[in-house]
Amino acid sequence: MLIDTHIHLYSQDFENQESELIQQAFDSGVSHFVLPAIDSSSHAGMKRLKQQYPDQVSLMMGLHPCYVKQNFRDELAIVYTELKKGGYVAVGEIGVDLYWDTSTLNWQLEAFRTQIDWALELDLPINIHCREAFNEIFEVLESYRNSGLRGIFHCFTGNLQQAKQAVDLGLKLGIGGVATFKNGKIDTFLHEIPISEIVLETDGPYLAPAPHRGKRNDPAYLRLIAEKVAVIYGISFPEAAQKTTLNAKAIYKI
Repeated sequence: MLIDTHIHLYSQDFENQESELIQQAFDSGVSHFVLPAIDSSSHAGMKRLKQQYPDQVSLMMGLHPCYVKQNFRDELAIVYTELKKGGYVAVGEIGVDLYWDTSTLNWQLEAFRTQIDWALELDLPINIHCREAFNEIFEVLESYRNSGLRGIFHCFTGNLQQAKQAVDLGLKLGIGGVATFKNGKIDTFLHEIPISEIVLETDGPYLAPAPHRGKRNDPAYLRLIAEKVAVIYGISFPEAAQKTTLNAKAIYKI
């Protein structure tokens, strides 16, 4: 069975189809879904799905860098209140995104560090969002080296050197649809990273794997990613599924 370590199941793209899509995923061998928070507007949808599927859905709590606006400290206060309630498997998704807006970099960095501190305080892993910000992300992470910080570098799209650096810092690599793209490049070096250091994700509804690239990324498509990973590592699909699932269970304590 497979674990989707990062999927926005509460997205409007899935609205009114969740039960059907989740059943399709079950039929494809996907047994569990971990949902990241975006900002406070995502919390109700996340909690509803957790209530509906208590054994199949786990929740993260965090403030996504693209939603770090002028009121970000108010949003962070909500995040901390939620984290203190317990029941969350990670602090996420958090990080830095310089693709959409570079003007909020200092706010993003403050939010990132604050949430890392909370993860360490509460003994939770982090789930990192990084877009066009590898230097900024690694500069922050290096300052936490040997702190016990752990987590997942979600939707990893870096090169081999960056992959090794992330692993060296105690992070697993979140491998998704990009691994199936012809120009994704990850498939050319991923085999040099031990399979013990990767987990699988869809990031649905975004980044659908081939042959569905450019369309909605359904939960069932995690199987396509797992099949590609099996090919990359030259192992059977059941072995790839078992190993990546054990990795996900260990990091999230599912």
